[in-house]
Amino acid sequence: MVEVVKLRTVDELDSLIEKSHQAPVMIFKHSLICPISAAAYGEFESYLAARPAGDRVVHALVEIQRARPVSNAVAERTGVRHESPQALVLRGGRVVWHQSHGALRVASLSGAVES
Repeated sequence: MVEVVKLRTVDELDSLIEKSHQAPVMIFKHSLICPISAAAYGEFESYLAARPAGDRVVHALVEIQRARPVSNAVAERTGVRHESPQALVLRGGRVVWHQSHGALRVASLSGAVES
């Protein structure tokens, strides 16, 4: 499984947005108390397990209840309204794909970083 960075501060988020100029960045926003989010997180884990060794995509996790300011900053920085669960892909500092809830499946996550 590829490495996932847990975002805990807004500074870490800003650094990640800058990294999206060199490589695609996927941010996964996860609620620790929502069963829909738990199911989507399982899809995210399966997606991660299938990623190739040496994957250049940067993967990050925002646990909403533990990093509310980061979650809010994701919405502010990207212009994408907060939802949970939610995944966003950034390239060049901009969101190129985002989905939430039941649309978060292994195939959709894989397709988002491959396109």
